[in-house]
Amino acid sequence: MKFTLDGNLVGDLGEAIAVELFGLRLVAARSMAGIDGYAPDGRTVQVKATGTGKGPAFRQTETKADHLLFFDLDFENARGLVVFNGPERVATAAFPTVFQNQRSLTRGQIRTADTRVSEGDRLRRIDGNY
Repeated sequence: MKFTLDGNLVGDLGEAIAVELFGLRLVAARSMAGIDGYAPDGRTVQVKATGTGKGPAFRQTETKADHLLFFDLDFENARGLVVFNGPERVATAAFPTVFQNQRSLTRGQIRTADTRVSEGDRLRRIDGNY
């Protein structure tokens, strides 16, 4: 995995975590806007991560991922939390179909969205947990 020091480091760390925890196969060289990789079952996945405790931000893309993983990373304590693991459409349901620039979800909104995801719609971790 190749890391960049161009402001995408937190996102790159999120992708590395997704590879390790969920067996994600990353796409080559950010070639597909809105899709960071593929789950072992073939679903497209977008990975979002924060180190600030805030919710994820989304840009308008032509391609929407089947699934979203959102991590909250606590660098000071070397810990992380999977905040959202489910269909991307569940997380972004409140957004208009078309929008300009970017839209963000608050920390509360993304946590609430995660409660609406059934266990069967979550990606299973490599260790067998959700």
